Amino acid sequence: MVLQSSHDFLPGDSVDTGPVPRLGSILVGSGALSAKALHLALVHQAEQPAPLGRILRLRGDIDDAVLADALALQFKAARVDPRALPPDLPLIDAVGARFCAVHGILPLARSGALTLVATSSPELFNLVRPFLEDRLGPVAMAVGAEAELRDILLDLRKRHLARESERRVAKRYSCRGLSSPAIVTSSLIFALTLLSCLALAPSALIVGLTGLALFVLLINTAFAATMGVVHVVARRREKPALPRAPLRFVPVTVMVPLFREKQIAERLIQRLSQLDYPAGMLEILLVVEEDDHVTRDTLAACALPATMRCVTVPRGVVQTKPRALNFALDFCRGSIVGIYDAEDAPDAAQIALVVGQFQRSAPQVACLQGRLDYYNAHANWMARCFTIEYATWFRVMLPGLARLGLVLPLGGTTLFFRKSALVSLGGWDSHNVTEDADLGLRLARQGFRTELLDSTTMEEANCRPWAWVRQRSRWNKGYALTWLVHMSDPVALWRDLGARRFWGVQVLMLGGLLGTFLAPFLWATALLWFGVAHPLTRQLGPMVDTAIAWGLGLATLIHCAVWAIGTHSRGDKSLLVWVPTLVVYHMLGTAAICKAALEILWKPFFWDKTSHGHLSGPVSLPCPPVPPPP
Repeated sequence: MVLQSSHDFLPGDSVDTGPVPRLGSILVGSGALSAKALHLALVHQAEQPAPLGRILRLRGDIDDAVLADALALQFKAARVDPRALPPDLPLIDAVGARFCAVHGILPLARSGALTLVATSSPELFNLVRPFLEDRLGPVAMAVGAEAELRDILLDLRKRHLARESERRVAKRYSCRGLSSPAIVTSSLIFALTLLSCLALAPSALIVGLTGLALFVLLINTAFAATMGVVHVVARRREKPALPRAPLRFVPVTVMVPLFREKQIAERLIQRLSQLDYPAGMLEILLVVEEDDHVTRDTLAACALPATMRCVTVPRGVVQTKPRALNFALDFCRGSIVGIYDAEDAPDAAQIALVVGQFQRSAPQVACLQGRLDYYNAHANWMARCFTIEYATWFRVMLPGLARLGLVLPLGGTTLFFRKSALVSLGGWDSHNVTEDADLGLRLARQGFRTELLDSTTMEEANCRPWAWVRQRSRWNKGYALTWLVHMSDPVALWRDLGARRFWGVQVLMLGGLLGTFLAPFLWATALLWFGVAHPLTRQLGPMVDTAIAWGLGLATLIHCAVWAIGTHSRGDKSLLVWVPTLVVYHMLGTAAICKAALEILWKPFFWDKTSHGHLSGPVSLPCPPVPPPP
């Protein structure tokens, strides 16, 4: 029975708990499906434990409406058309729009004491029935098409859901808790103090800042050397991999946030279509902003595979990647949630590797971070340097941090989470422009662990100078704000992390920021190599000058050695000759951190978008046409 209005709903329409007939028999019996198509779908289901209805939809054998009709017959429930039976808004609000989105339900109408609730997954309805009855009283189940229920909910409550996505993280852990006037006032006081010192005692100020720069360099160099030694020792102690247990397929959702991606969207669809994981257990959400007509129009012109669909994020107070991810998170159906960027080309077997590693890991392992590399590594000098930098980060630094049990600052892509852990943390901080690093720290503070995934995603190196500065300034700004948020209560941070991990965070975040900010004082000190006069000469004498000059040379050699280790681990020896030029490459970081400092004062939540798809030549990875549904 299809309900067209609230007058058709009677208390007697509640679900019958008698024997449940098989879905396939209902579809064949109604003429909606051939026996041959059912046989082929059952063969697929034997290989992947996905619901039969989803397999049939992915194969194109039936559509949402036919599936809803059959499920209503199977569970002896009313079949509703939510467009003809407008939902009751107070009922939705009593349950919560987020709860409706997460569980794919929609309260529709009340008749006496009984409330009609539509679902697209009647087999799971009894799991949410206790909560519904606590909020609504006695409920009766009805069946609706998944897309129809989702679209009606968004039409009615998308603004509410968007507002909730902006404030999920507790205020004490969120950048929205920072006071902009306080930051501006503190910065002005600091700047005036520096200017006063510069006017009254310029030599003493230069010597003091140079001394601080040298101390930070010492710490950062020792840290890099430690990571290099840990890497070399670990490689020598590597043991052969143990046989892996058979893989148990679980539902996985991959979210891909997109923004103004006219040039890369089609290639992205082609690449993600190559992921080797059962289609019935994989869901890919292309997350786009409501006012991003460029990307929306581009995707509308593409033939999306059955495993992909778009999630449109309504406008809000801020427009950031983490806010978009929070909004889309409520519509994820997988127990594992992954993140890719627009330009990514993941290894085809990556999802299966993720599922297998989570199944072998302890429950405390809430996140897996994959390795990133570049498919345009030889596009120009900047691309080569960026590739060396990332090879060192993902092959030396992150593994070293993991082996020493320190906090892992996450990258923005090739991340995979247990959805339950991610939800318990409140998802991402919508006001943080490096939401990945912040999330890695919050995971550690709550007792979760991050492991590294032995799988590579290729992406596009940012190899244009101004685009590089813009991207790096966003990273610096996000790291600075993350540090300020978590250091607002250093005692609590120490208690949550312990002494070793606390100091590790200081070196990673504060050490990295200070090292970049104070780098010009090191450049000036390098002039000592050429006999140029420096205030240090008058203050400390020639012997100290000589020691500093040799120390700078040694620090440079150590960093070059660590970069060379990372490059060698990547397996591309042609890049080794470019390693020393990273000293020049990192000078751009000063421009980036100055831009970041200004934005912290005036635009702390501004997301400076990194544009992609500007390769001058063809991408080295093949992008075959989108395959048809299995």
